[in-house]
Amino acid sequence: MSMLLTVNQLSVAYGGIQAVRNLSLEVAPGEMVCLIGANGAGKTTTLKAISGLIAPQSGSVQFDGQALASLPAHEIARRGMALVPEGRGVFPRMSVAENLLMGAYTRTDRAAIASDLDQVHALLPRLTERRTQLAGLLSGGEQQMLALGRAMMARPRLLLLDEPSMGLAPLMVRAVFDIIHQIAAGGVAVLLIEQNAHLALKTCARGYVLETGAITLSGDAAELAANPAVRHAYLGEG
Repeated sequence: MSMLLTVNQLSVAYGGIQAVRNLSLEVAPGEMVCLIGANGAGKTTTLKAISGLIAPQSGSVQFDGQALASLPAHEIARRGMALVPEGRGVFPRMSVAENLLMGAYTRTDRAAIASDLDQVHALLPRLTERRTQLAGLLSGGEQQMLALGRAMMARPRLLLLDEPSMGLAPLMVRAVFDIIHQIAAGGVAVLLIEQNAHLALKTCARGYVLETGAITLSGDAAELAANPAVRHAYLGEG
C-alpha cells in the first residue's frame, strides 16, 4: 500500500538543542497512528515540522507522494493536511459559526462548503446549539470539538492532533475521542500525539514511541501496550 504520509530521517533543532533526531514514520490512507512519549520528547515539534510551521534541519516529509520541502504551512494545508494544535487555537472573539467557516478559508466551492457544514453540525450537535456564541465562552471540551469541526471544514485527508485530551474532564475526553473515531471512520487518516498512552494505544491501530527526539519503538498498538518497557514508562505499570 502506498503511504499517505512518509517522514524520513527528520531532524529539527531549536538554537543549540536537538529537539528531533532522525525521525521516520508513516501513515497509510485512512489509518490511525499515535506518537507517544513524555513531556518534552519532541512530539509537538514533530507535528509542527510535518505541517510546515517550522523548518526541519534535515530529512524529508512526503504527503501523497509529493515532497513538502520549503512549502509554506498554508499550502500544505491546501493539499489536505489539517493540524488541530495543542490548546485548541480557536478564535475566542469570533462565534462558533465564524470559527467553523475559517476552516474553509482556502475553498471556493460554496455548495460543498454548505454541505460540509451540515455534516459538521450533524457530527457536533453540542456546537450547533451554540453556533452564535463566542468561541471564547465555550468549555475546554467544546473548544476542542470546535477545533476538530474547523479542521474538518478544510476537507483534510490527514488530521494531525496535538494532545486532544489535555485539560479535559474524563467525560469530555470520551466525547472528543468518540468524534475522532467518527472522523476516522469517514476515511480521514489520523496522526495523534497524546500524553495519555493508554488512550492513544486504545484508539489507534499502530504507534511509535518517542524518547528525547528519537523513535525507540514502533509497532501494532496492542503489541506496544503489552511491551514491558512501554507498560513501565508510559502506562504506570511494573
